[in-house]
Amino acid sequence: MSVSTEKEKIRQRIWKVMEERGVAAFPKPIFGRIPNFDGAERAAERLVNLQEFKNAHTVKVNPDSPQIPVREEVLSQGKLLIMPSPRLEREFLVVDPTTVPKGVFRRAATIRGVFKFGRSIDIDDLPRVDLVVCGSVAVSRNGSRVGKGGGYSEIEYGILRELGLISEETPVFTTVHDLQIVDRIPREEHDFLVDAVVTPTRVVRIKRGGMQPTGIYWAKVTPSMLENMPILASLRKRTRGEYPQHSS
Repeated sequence: MSVSTEKEKIRQRIWKVMEERGVAAFPKPIFGRIPNFDGAERAAERLVNLQEFKNAHTVKVNPDSPQIPVREEVLSQGKLLIMPSPRLEREFLVVDPTTVPKGVFRRAATIRGVFKFGRSIDIDDLPRVDLVVCGSVAVSRNGSRVGKGGGYSEIEYGILRELGLISEETPVFTTVHDLQIVDRIPREEHDFLVDAVVTPTRVVRIKRGGMQPTGIYWAKVTPSMLENMPILASLRKRTRGEYPQHSS
């Protein structure tokens, strides 16, 4: 069985069990999405009590629904929020909490709110990121994860590494339902690892079983990806040669 096939089987199993157990939350159906889940707010509350979050000045959070409470906490705690545009069809966006009126942090944490209260930022002006929070369809006990299959989180991570805005030591957390934790997920060279899995009931600390990707694996980037993700095309112009590949 190929790695991609195995990952897809894991996704389908998790989406199915979440629906069957009644823990899937709006928007539905969750198939094909980073699934929202009952208890996402409680998971966010656990995350903000972790020392890495407390120490962070700038936090990058994915744009998916289950991480709305995380984005809200970032803003309400006075931290700078970095959110990539959905599917990387536009640039990253930054929201400065000092520019958001009091009482509307929840609205500002939605995708529409980030576009309203935030601003698009060129990759040359992106700040250094202290903490990465990603969404997941499933995550394993050794830190491997799968998203919905588009590879956007991996590309976002690779872009930040290419720009030197995160490093090997930058912590990566994910918030998921307990049912999304699995024993094993196969890992490919471009897949990053998480350092902590935060659920509504617990925090699972991970000891990484390998190194993080050092940037974009250009050999895997297709012309259509460059066309659909302008920020990736912009970064590509900085490189020399035809799709140079990072060593694993």
